[in-house]
Amino acid sequence: METDLAGGIVPSALTENLDPHRVNMHGTNTYEPRCKSLVGEVGKAAHCGIYEVRPSPCHDLQPAWEYGEPSPQCDKARIKHGMQPLTLDMWEPLQRR
Repeated sequence: METDLAGGIVPSALTENLDPHRVNMHGTNTYEPRCKSLVGEVGKAAHCGIYEVRPSPCHDLQPAWEYGEPSPQCDKARIKHGMQPLTLDMWEPLQRR
C-alpha cells in the first residue's frame, strides 16, 4: 500500500498490518468490513474521509453506473451491507437529486 511511511500519501495511522509485507485500511479485513476512513451511514449518506489521499484499490473501485457501466465490486459491497445492487434505472433518479 502507498502509506506515508513508505513514501506514499495514505496516512499510515489509518492502516493495519495484513502480513509482514502488506497493510490494508483499518477495518476492511473483518467479517463486517467498514473502513476507518468511511464517514456517514452506509446506504444513506457515506463518503471517504480521505478521498484525496485514498489508496489505489479505492481509486480503482468505480461506483456502479457512475460512468455508464455496472460495477461487480460495488454490487458485492452493497450486497454485503444488505442492499441490492444498483441498476441503471435506480441510478438515474439518484443523479437528479
